[in-house]
Amino acid sequence: MGEIFYILQDGSLRRKDNSIVITNTNGDYKNLKAEVTDEIYLFGETDLNTKLLNFASQKGIIIHVFNYYGFYSGTYYPRQANISGYLLVQQVRSYDDYEKRLTIAKEVLKAASHNIYRNLRYYNGRGISLEEAMLKISSLADKLEYGRSINEIMGIEGNIRKIYYSTWNDIIKQDVQFNKRVKRPPDNMINSLISFINSMIYTTTLTEIYKTQLNPTISFLHEPGIKRFSLSLDISEIFKPLIVDRMIFSMLNKNQITELDFERESNFVYLKESGKRKILVEYDKRLEHTIAHKDLGREVSYRYLIRLECYKLIKHIIGEKEYVGFKMWW
Repeated sequence: MGEIFYILQDGSLRRKDNSIVITNTNGDYKNLKAEVTDEIYLFGETDLNTKLLNFASQKGIIIHVFNYYGFYSGTYYPRQANISGYLLVQQVRSYDDYEKRLTIAKEVLKAASHNIYRNLRYYNGRGISLEEAMLKISSLADKLEYGRSINEIMGIEGNIRKIYYSTWNDIIKQDVQFNKRVKRPPDNMINSLISFINSMIYTTTLTEIYKTQLNPTISFLHEPGIKRFSLSLDISEIFKPLIVDRMIFSMLNKNQITELDFERESNFVYLKESGKRKILVEYDKRLEHTIAHKDLGREVSYRYLIRLECYKLIKHIIGEKEYVGFKMWW
């Protein structure tokens, strides 16, 4: 596992010999050793050139770009070195065969719904009364197996999330009224945190897909579209409850993030640089947190769980083993 660098200040990114140098507007600079760099996240206004991009491509370095407000803009994705024409054909066939596609999509949502339920169970066991929401979500999750179309199961998932989000005011101790998910633009602290950290999990998942032979543009739950890596959206659904949601609950309940970390003039929609830094530090800690994997018999990080999900999907696509989405057991 290589290093990840987050660049929050304005500056320039250049190749220098066998390194990448980031220089900020104050003239301070830092060498990023290309041999040990996996990803670079650009949050500030950063100048770069094709010499840098060619070098990053040679070294397999992925560059994620975010705009001034911290919203994800896009990714520079080097030419894949780990490719398989056979797997690509099978992945397309699995998408093109509607029943096969529906099977995978159901498994993604069953795993995501299970992980949502486990979050509620966790906080219910700590004195917050969530039994009613848990029963409703469990009942809806059971219906996923019998869904006859992608639209139908996504409708069920939408209802599950609506119930789930209705419990957040009970789980979160800070006085922030969160009534519904609003994306463009987010309308309060919690929606802003969800949008920002969801973008992080999407890009992390994209990086893990890149390390396998899967094609990131061919998805099963989300409709493949032009100019988007939709498979990362599919796989991220499974891990958002574990990584994103639990991180938001923890940081708000410990007052690691408060209204002071947001721009007041924007109605607390946009994170200040201080807030982004706190989140990125905590996000890295979460990805490196390890658990004892029941099947592998060893400790694996949350980040590696995402890679394992890609490998499981590959085995399913090539007919080696039925895909079962990752479900929290703790």
